This record gives sequence, C-alpha cells and structure tokens, in this order.
Amino acid sequence: MIATKLRPPIFLIGNYRSGTTITQKLIGLHPDVVTWYEPRTLWLYADPGRGHDVFTERDATEKVIRYIRGRFLEFQARNGGRQIMENTPSNVLRSSYVHEIFPEATFLFITRNPFSYISSMELKWQRTKTLKGIKRTLATTPITQLHHYAGVLIRQIFVKKILRKKYAPIYGPKYEGIDQDLREHDKLTIIARQWARGNRRAREDLAQLGEGRVLTCRYEDLMQDTETTLRRIYDHCGLVCSDDILRTAKEMVDPTRQEKWLRFDPEQLQAILPEVEEEMRVYGYEVPLPLRSEKAGKGAMLGPSPEECKA
Repeated sequence: MIATKLRPPIFLIGNYRSGTTITQKLIGLHPDVVTWYEPRTLWLYADPGRGHDVFTERDATEKVIRYIRGRFLEFQARNGGRQIMENTPSNVLRSSYVHEIFPEATFLFITRNPFSYISSMELKWQRTKTLKGIKRTLATTPITQLHHYAGVLIRQIFVKKILRKKYAPIYGPKYEGIDQDLREHDKLTIIARQWARGNRRAREDLAQLGEGRVLTCRYEDLMQDTETTLRRIYDHCGLVCSDDILRTAKEMVDPTRQEKWLRFDPEQLQAILPEVEEEMRVYGYEVPLPLRSEKAGKGAMLGPSPEECKA
C-alpha cells in the first residue's frame, strides 16, 4: 500500500561539485529509497525573483510549507511510497529554511577539498546549461513562475553562444553580494568564496539542529574508504547497508579524481588561499604541498591529516 503520509525525507546538504550526486546515488541503492535530483526551483517558491540563494526559516511561511511539502508527497506517491532522498546543492545557503519546512527530516552534510572543488567549478562556469538540465529545471517550476527562469536561461545562452564569452554569467551558489563580487574580482576568487561561504553557512545552520541530527562526512573519505563511510551514512539514515549494496557501491566510486586542480598555476591558487583556509581547518584539510610558501613552512598545515581524522 502506498503511504498517504509523507515519510521523513533525507536531505543531502553539500556544495556544488562536492560529491553530492555520487553520494545520492549510493544512498539510492537502498530499495526503500527514491532519489530526487536537484528540484532547484521548488525551493525558490518563497521568492523566485530573489537575487541570491540565501533563505532562512523566516521565508518558510505557511503557504510555502504547504506547497513544498505537498510536492514532496506527490513525488513520494508517484514512486511507490518510498522514502525521498533529496539533493539540491544551493541548499547549502538555506539549511535552516529546509529544516523549518521539514523539521522531522534526516540531514547529511558532505564537503570536498576546496582545490578539487575550485577546479571542477571553474570548468562548469565555462559551460551552458544542457537541454536535459533545462527540462529538469522546468519540470519542477510552477507555471506562474516560469518567467523568472526564462530570462536567466536566455541570458546564459546569449553570453555563451552569441558573445562567445569564456564563462557563463553565473553558475553555482549565489551567496549574498555575489553580483558585486562578479564586477570586482576574478572567477577563481568568486569560486573560492562560493566554497567557503556555502560551507560555512551550512555548517553553522546545521549545528543549530542539535547533536546527533546531522552527519558530516568528506567526499575524499567516501571515495577512499567507501565501506566505512557508507555504513556510517546508512546507519545515520536508519537504513540497512547490505553486502550487495556495498559491492555495487565499490564498483561505482572512482577515487582517482582528486588531483585535477594541479592544472592551475600554484600562484593562482596561493592568491585565493585566504578565502578558504579558515574553513579548511574545520574539515581537516591541509594546504597542498605545491602551495606551501617558504615563509609559511610547517605552519601551512591546516588541521589534522585525513589519516588522523579516521583514527
């Protein structure tokens, strides 16, 4: 029998290009879970014309709560009543808003080394939205709000296809003040701030939920020690991680995609290190060897090593 009551959703909070997609797929291996991939415009229902992605619990009015929960219940019903596991990267800037709408939900928070993130994001800034991506966005957009997104898509296509610019007008989480920064700073600085401000906002908002409500993990640990990390994730979500699931998961992960940031000149990355180093300490990331200045010496070590974190 298909449930007529919404089951507590599982929300994966994590920045763009931080392993949210593969993590969602790994959790989606469980037969009682259905994954919902990035219904971005659904979360903007409270204010689709807002110039940034920051929403708080004050934006979760009764109307907004009723509408978004209703859409979740519809999705659950269409998928056999299975528990929804949702992932929208821009929610790193609105975790408290999500929690206000779904106070019963389970939360996961995933982060990734900022230099791997910056490398991946820089490439994404160079691409236009695909037809598949446009269709997916429009599928979750209320008809009355379509005009808010049509202009954005047209602008992106014009900048990339007509003006032949290297970068799209904007990509990724829109923190408050990003429009001003785009006029004053280079793209790597913007991308570094997207990582730092998104992670900081999510970390601080999720900490308010109380001990035991949120499981935080690193993308690198999931790739390198898939079994241990995935078992922790499944346990936190109240799911059983079977041997069959683990075997399939290990075939899906690729732990070799961590060094593509080396394509950048070290001086470029050293220039943006001040943007990310404070948040790096929180998650135990070290300044990579090529970026350690002679002046910093051993002082460039930020937090414990990954091996120490596992101990």
